[in-house]
Amino acid sequence: MIKVDLSQLRFLIVEDNAHMRRVIRTLIHSFGAREVTEAEDGASGLEMFQTNLPDIVIADWYMPIFSGIELTRMMRHPESSANPTVPIIMLTGHSEKKKVMEARDVGVTEFLCKPISANALYARVANCLVNPRSFIKATGYYGPDRRRFANPLYKGTERRGVAQKKAS
Repeated sequence: MIKVDLSQLRFLIVEDNAHMRRVIRTLIHSFGAREVTEAEDGASGLEMFQTNLPDIVIADWYMPIFSGIELTRMMRHPESSANPTVPIIMLTGHSEKKKVMEARDVGVTEFLCKPISANALYARVANCLVNPRSFIKATGYYGPDRRRFANPLYKGTERRGVAQKKAS
């Protein structure tokens, strides 16, 4: 496992379950982070996001006021967000492909299913830092490139690099 220094990073945990917030905070501290802010719903999470400027956000999917999906949409809005490129790790107890795709399509950086493990959480945090994804601005979407892996066998019109080659 890759060792990453988290001591200078600011984390924001947005989770309505107090026990789960405590578990995540304890894990993040055990990874070496010093500054961890918590919010118990999407609205206070958005406020803390705008004022505290975290380096990484960990948000639950189902919360009062704003869900994690709604929160992600607001955080990714380039005109009104304090940091639209912040890495966002989405937590949920639902691992259906439809949910994963929905999270990806609103701009979630990493996806983690509950119950979480220390290794899985650390891997998601480390991946956000070690392998940052390019950000894409397209009609109706601003967020990390949804295509994680380049497929050299793909020959379609949406192939990476096709638009750049046509423009030159």
